[in-house]
Amino acid sequence: MSAVLTNALVMGIDDVLVLPRDAPRRVEEQPLSDNQQADLRRAGWMAAAQAGDRVAYERVLGESVGVIRSVARRQGVPVDLLDDVVQETLITVHRVRHTYDPDRSYHAWLAAISARRAIDALRQHGRRDRREVHEPLAVENHADSQQASDATEHEQRAAALREAIATLPPGQREAVEHLGLREQSLAETAELTGRSTGALKVNLHRALKALRGRLHGDS
Repeated sequence: MSAVLTNALVMGIDDVLVLPRDAPRRVEEQPLSDNQQADLRRAGWMAAAQAGDRVAYERVLGESVGVIRSVARRQGVPVDLLDDVVQETLITVHRVRHTYDPDRSYHAWLAAISARRAIDALRQHGRRDRREVHEPLAVENHADSQQASDATEHEQRAAALREAIATLPPGQREAVEHLGLREQSLAETAELTGRSTGALKVNLHRALKALRGRLHGDS
Protein backbone atom coordinates (compact mmCIF):
# COMPACT_ATOMS: atom_id res chain seq x y z
CA MET A 1 0.00 0.00 0.00
CA SER A 2 1.41 3.39 -0.99
CA ALA A 3 2.34 5.94 1.66
CA VAL A 4 -0.12 8.45 0.21
CA LEU A 5 -3.03 6.00 0.51
CA THR A 6 -1.96 4.98 4.02
CA ASN A 7 -1.84 8.61 5.16
CA ALA A 8 -5.19 9.21 3.52
CA LEU A 9 -6.77 6.43 5.56
CA VAL A 10 -5.23 7.66 8.80
CA MET A 11 -5.34 11.46 8.41
CA GLY A 12 -8.17 12.01 6.00
CA ILE A 13 -8.14 12.33 2.26
CA ASP A 14 -8.31 16.17 2.22
CA ASP A 15 -5.23 16.45 4.45
CA VAL A 16 -3.12 14.36 2.10
CA LEU A 17 -4.24 15.03 -1.43
CA VAL A 18 -3.42 18.45 -2.79
CA LEU A 19 -6.50 19.77 -4.61
CA PRO A 20 -6.39 22.52 -7.20
CA ARG A 21 -7.29 25.87 -5.73
CA ASP A 22 -10.29 26.24 -8.06
CA ALA A 23 -11.68 22.79 -7.22
CA PRO A 24 -14.77 22.94 -4.94
CA ARG A 25 -14.29 21.28 -1.57
CA ARG A 26 -18.07 20.56 -1.12
CA VAL A 27 -21.07 20.08 -3.31
CA GLU A 28 -23.02 23.28 -3.65
CA GLU A 29 -26.59 23.21 -2.31
CA GLN A 30 -29.32 22.83 -4.92
CA PRO A 31 -31.58 25.87 -5.39
CA LEU A 32 -35.07 25.64 -3.92
CA SER A 33 -37.93 24.80 -6.25
CA ASP A 34 -40.84 27.18 -6.72
CA ASN A 35 -43.04 24.99 -4.53
CA GLN A 36 -40.44 24.96 -1.76
CA GLN A 37 -40.06 28.72 -1.95
CA ALA A 38 -43.83 29.15 -1.79
CA ASP A 39 -44.00 26.82 1.21
CA LEU A 40 -41.31 28.82 3.03
CA ARG A 41 -43.10 32.05 2.19
CA ARG A 42 -46.40 30.78 3.57
CA ALA A 43 -44.69 29.37 6.63
CA GLY A 44 -43.21 32.79 7.31
CA TRP A 45 -46.57 34.48 6.87
CA MET A 46 -48.23 31.99 9.22
CA ALA A 47 -45.54 32.56 11.84
CA ALA A 48 -46.11 36.30 11.52
CA ALA A 49 -49.87 35.74 11.76
CA GLN A 50 -49.38 33.81 14.98
CA ALA A 51 -47.57 36.88 16.29
CA GLY A 52 -50.55 39.07 15.38
CA ASP A 53 -49.70 40.26 11.87
CA ARG A 54 -53.13 40.67 10.24
CA VAL A 55 -51.78 41.39 6.75
CA ALA A 56 -49.61 38.27 6.80
CA TYR A 57 -52.61 36.24 7.96
CA GLU A 58 -54.74 37.48 5.06
CA ARG A 59 -51.95 36.63 2.64
CA VAL A 60 -51.46 33.10 3.87
CA LEU A 61 -55.20 32.43 3.83
CA GLY A 62 -55.48 33.80 0.32
CA GLU A 63 -52.71 31.53 -0.96
CA SER A 64 -54.17 28.56 0.92
CA VAL A 65 -57.34 28.44 -1.18
CA GLY A 66 -55.62 26.90 -4.21
CA VAL A 67 -53.92 24.26 -2.08
CA ILE A 68 -57.21 23.33 -0.42
CA ARG A 69 -59.07 23.00 -3.72
CA SER A 70 -56.27 20.84 -5.14
CA VAL A 71 -56.30 18.50 -2.15
CA ALA A 72 -60.09 18.29 -2.21
CA ARG A 73 -60.11 17.39 -5.92
CA ARG A 74 -57.57 14.62 -5.29
CA GLN A 75 -59.87 13.28 -2.57
CA GLY A 76 -62.69 13.03 -5.12
CA VAL A 77 -64.77 15.98 -3.96
CA PRO A 78 -67.20 17.05 -6.74
CA VAL A 79 -66.97 20.56 -8.13
CA ASP A 80 -70.18 21.74 -6.47
CA LEU A 81 -68.75 20.90 -3.04
CA LEU A 82 -65.30 22.45 -3.44
CA ASP A 83 -66.29 25.84 -2.06
CA ASP A 84 -67.80 24.17 1.01
CA VAL A 85 -64.56 22.30 1.65
CA VAL A 86 -62.54 25.51 1.24
CA GLN A 87 -64.74 27.34 3.71
CA GLU A 88 -64.69 24.56 6.30
CA THR A 89 -60.92 24.16 5.97
CA LEU A 90 -60.26 27.88 6.43
CA ILE A 91 -62.50 27.86 9.50
CA THR A 92 -60.47 24.97 10.90
CA VAL A 93 -57.19 26.72 10.09
CA HIS A 94 -58.36 29.78 11.97
CA ARG A 95 -59.42 27.68 14.94
CA VAL A 96 -56.17 25.69 15.20
CA ARG A 97 -53.66 28.20 13.78
CA HIS A 98 -51.83 28.29 17.10
CA THR A 99 -50.88 24.61 16.66
CA TYR A 100 -48.81 25.22 13.51
CA ASP A 101 -45.04 24.79 13.95
CA PRO A 102 -43.19 27.29 11.70
CA ASP A 103 -40.24 24.91 11.52
CA ARG A 104 -42.38 22.43 9.60
CA SER A 105 -43.97 22.52 6.16
CA TYR A 106 -47.02 24.74 6.01
CA HIS A 107 -48.19 22.92 2.88
CA ALA A 108 -48.15 19.53 4.65
CA TRP A 109 -49.99 20.96 7.66
CA LEU A 110 -52.64 22.58 5.49
CA ALA A 111 -52.99 19.53 3.22
CA ALA A 112 -53.71 17.29 6.23
CA ILE A 113 -56.49 19.59 7.41
CA SER A 114 -57.88 19.92 3.87
CA ALA A 115 -58.00 16.14 3.42
CA ARG A 116 -59.95 15.69 6.65
CA ARG A 117 -62.50 18.35 5.68
CA ALA A 118 -62.80 16.82 2.20
CA ILE A 119 -63.56 13.41 3.70
CA ASP A 120 -66.13 15.01 6.00
CA ALA A 121 -67.82 16.65 3.00
CA LEU A 122 -67.90 13.36 1.06
CA ARG A 123 -69.44 11.55 4.02
CA GLN A 124 -72.06 14.26 4.49
CA HIS A 125 -72.80 14.28 0.76
CA GLY A 126 -73.16 10.48 0.86
CA ARG A 127 -75.67 10.66 3.69
CA ARG A 128 -77.66 13.29 1.80
CA ASP A 129 -77.68 11.13 -1.34
CA ARG A 130 -78.90 8.17 0.67
CA ARG A 131 -81.70 10.27 2.14
CA GLU A 132 -82.68 11.48 -1.33
CA VAL A 133 -82.80 7.89 -2.55
CA HIS A 134 -84.62 6.55 0.48
CA GLU A 135 -87.26 9.27 0.73
CA PRO A 136 -89.01 8.26 -2.54
CA LEU A 137 -88.71 4.65 -1.46
CA ALA A 138 -90.27 5.53 1.87
CA VAL A 139 -93.18 7.22 0.08
CA GLU A 140 -93.56 4.24 -2.21
CA ASN A 141 -93.41 1.82 0.70
CA HIS A 142 -95.98 3.92 2.54
CA ALA A 143 -98.26 3.78 -0.49
CA ASP A 144 -97.83 0.01 -0.72
CA SER A 145 -98.54 -0.29 2.97
CA GLN A 146 -101.65 1.89 2.60
CA GLN A 147 -102.87 -0.25 -0.28
CA ALA A 148 -102.32 -3.39 1.74
CA SER A 149 -104.17 -1.82 4.66
CA ASP A 150 -107.07 -0.82 2.40
CA ALA A 151 -107.22 -4.33 0.95
CA THR A 152 -107.30 -5.84 4.41
CA GLU A 153 -110.07 -3.49 5.50
CA HIS A 154 -112.06 -4.35 2.36
CA GLU A 155 -111.70 -8.05 3.08
CA GLN A 156 -112.86 -7.52 6.64
CA ARG A 157 -115.93 -5.61 5.49
CA ALA A 158 -116.73 -8.28 2.92
CA ALA A 159 -116.41 -11.02 5.53
CA ALA A 160 -118.69 -9.13 7.92
CA LEU A 161 -121.26 -8.66 5.13
CA ARG A 162 -121.21 -12.38 4.28
CA GLU A 163 -121.72 -13.25 7.91
CA ALA A 164 -124.61 -10.80 8.19
CA ILE A 165 -126.25 -12.13 5.00
CA ALA A 166 -125.99 -15.68 6.33
CA THR A 167 -128.14 -14.71 9.33
CA LEU A 168 -131.03 -13.40 7.18
CA PRO A 169 -134.25 -15.38 6.68
CA PRO A 170 -134.15 -17.55 3.50
CA GLY A 171 -136.36 -15.24 1.41
CA GLN A 172 -134.36 -12.13 2.27
CA ARG A 173 -131.05 -13.93 1.81
CA GLU A 174 -132.19 -15.19 -1.58
CA ALA A 175 -133.19 -11.69 -2.70
CA VAL A 176 -129.87 -10.19 -1.63
CA GLU A 177 -127.77 -12.91 -3.25
CA HIS A 178 -129.52 -12.70 -6.64
CA LEU A 179 -130.39 -9.02 -6.87
CA GLY A 180 -127.56 -7.51 -4.84
CA LEU A 181 -124.52 -9.75 -5.17
CA ARG A 182 -125.12 -11.32 -8.58
CA GLU A 183 -126.81 -8.19 -9.93
CA GLN A 184 -129.50 -10.16 -11.69
CA SER A 185 -132.74 -8.51 -12.81
CA LEU A 186 -136.07 -8.95 -11.06
CA ALA A 187 -137.37 -11.00 -13.97
CA GLU A 188 -134.35 -13.32 -13.94
CA THR A 189 -134.56 -13.76 -10.18
CA ALA A 190 -138.30 -14.39 -10.27
CA GLU A 191 -137.79 -17.06 -12.91
CA LEU A 192 -134.95 -18.72 -10.96
CA THR A 193 -136.58 -18.60 -7.51
CA GLY A 194 -140.24 -18.92 -8.47
CA ARG A 195 -141.10 -15.83 -6.44
CA SER A 196 -143.02 -12.84 -7.71
CA THR A 197 -141.24 -9.61 -8.43
CA GLY A 198 -143.28 -7.93 -5.72
CA ALA A 199 -142.19 -10.45 -3.11
CA LEU A 200 -138.59 -10.10 -4.19
CA LYS A 201 -138.79 -6.30 -3.80
CA VAL A 202 -140.19 -6.62 -0.28
CA ASN A 203 -137.60 -9.22 0.73
CA LEU A 204 -134.76 -7.10 -0.67
CA HIS A 205 -136.01 -3.99 1.15
CA ARG A 206 -136.29 -5.85 4.45
CA ALA A 207 -132.92 -7.53 3.93
CA LEU A 208 -131.12 -4.24 3.27
CA LYS A 209 -132.69 -2.64 6.34
CA ALA A 210 -131.61 -5.58 8.50
CA LEU A 211 -128.07 -5.53 7.09
CA ARG A 212 -127.70 -1.80 7.75
CA GLY A 213 -128.78 -2.32 11.31
CA ARG A 214 -126.32 -5.13 11.89
CA LEU A 215 -123.34 -3.58 10.14
CA HIS A 216 -123.79 0.08 11.07
CA GLY A 217 -126.13 0.03 14.03
CA ASP A 218 -128.91 1.82 12.11
CA SER A 219 -132.41 1.44 13.44
